Amino acid sequence: MSGLIAFIIIFGIIVLVHEFGHFYFARKSGILVREFAIGMGPKIFEHQGKDGTAYTIRILPLGGYVRMAGWGEDDTEIKTGAPAALTLNDKGDVVRINLSDKQLDKMALPMNVTAYDLEDRLEITGRVLDETRTYQVDHDATIVEEDGTEIRIAPLDVQYQNATIWGRLITNFAGPMNNFILGILVFIILVFVQGGVQDRSSNHIQVAPDGAVAKLGVKDNDQILQIGKSKVDNWEDLTKAVAESTAGLKKKETIPFKVRTKTGTKVLQVRPKKVNGSYVIGVMPSLKTGFADKIVGAFRMSWDGAFAILNGLKNLILQPNLNKLGGPVAIYQMSNTAAREGLAPLLNLMAMLSINLGIFNLIPIPALDGGKILINLIEAMRKKPLKQETETYITLAGVLVMVALMIAVTWNDIMRAFF
Repeated sequence: MSGLIAFIIIFGIIVLVHEFGHFYFARKSGILVREFAIGMGPKIFEHQGKDGTAYTIRILPLGGYVRMAGWGEDDTEIKTGAPAALTLNDKGDVVRINLSDKQLDKMALPMNVTAYDLEDRLEITGRVLDETRTYQVDHDATIVEEDGTEIRIAPLDVQYQNATIWGRLITNFAGPMNNFILGILVFIILVFVQGGVQDRSSNHIQVAPDGAVAKLGVKDNDQILQIGKSKVDNWEDLTKAVAESTAGLKKKETIPFKVRTKTGTKVLQVRPKKVNGSYVIGVMPSLKTGFADKIVGAFRMSWDGAFAILNGLKNLILQPNLNKLGGPVAIYQMSNTAAREGLAPLLNLMAMLSINLGIFNLIPIPALDGGKILINLIEAMRKKPLKQETETYITLAGVLVMVALMIAVTWNDIMRAFF
């Protein structure tokens, strides 16, 4: 249960922060955000904001989206002859069009819609009491869709295509940007939680509780000077010396190491423990605890994490393999493991996942933010937008590719986890 809760919290925060980036800069660019959704599938909660955005929570905690006016598949279709209930203001303009049997207004005017234009002329036509009538629709009117979601209509002046090219560019980049910022902030929290940042340039060590060297009386901040025949000046030397000294090590065999403690220098015999195919002696790098060290260290952790992800992506491109990818099932498994190990591993996982999501979304594939940014750059060079139909087809192709990839990755995760 703790793993499931950790998964929902981590994934929810990462998605919320990502989508908020799109939401904030869309509004700053004059684009109407019709819906801000956390989760996918049927909605379980909705709040109609004064800013014209419907804030919804949907039942599947597997993502989220910002529904911008005029972007992608954003469309509200009213079938010819469909029943609707119109709410009018004092001037006789339509301020609400209800296409569902939910959120009924007793004072609403029933109509069977025969024609409508909610983008340019802002009018709706239909049969009312056996008479055809046309009503003007208010610019800020809402429409209740068949599933009961109430959103603003999308006149042309507040649509995505009407924003400046730079407004669209920053709107698309803002999601990944927020993920990078979140990753850095979580790494900062992490180094303060663990009391500092690892110092890999020193041979001072932290001792793992109940580890092999802890049983010999070695304490935090002692210095390991030598392991076997190898001298140790830093963490890289230490890990290399352990690997060399344990090559061909027999069961219950010990290796010598020289350590400097508060009481002096001595040589001890340690019995390494085998974990996941490698030997460990139960030590970690010492910590730098200064305020500046923590901040700089958090940025360095973010930088190193980003490059590790980029290297993994490069290897995936050069040698494609589904086993190198992980979907929601894999993320749940990692969350479950991290939840058992404590707060620090959970924070580390959240930071890395956030940076990972930011980088992944910048891949120039249609339907991802990177694909949208590429289209924005092409438009900037052409000095005119692509045809909306062309952009829609490109995006649809990207969506199909991503859906197919997600199904394949999720199925592979399930097979690895349970079979």
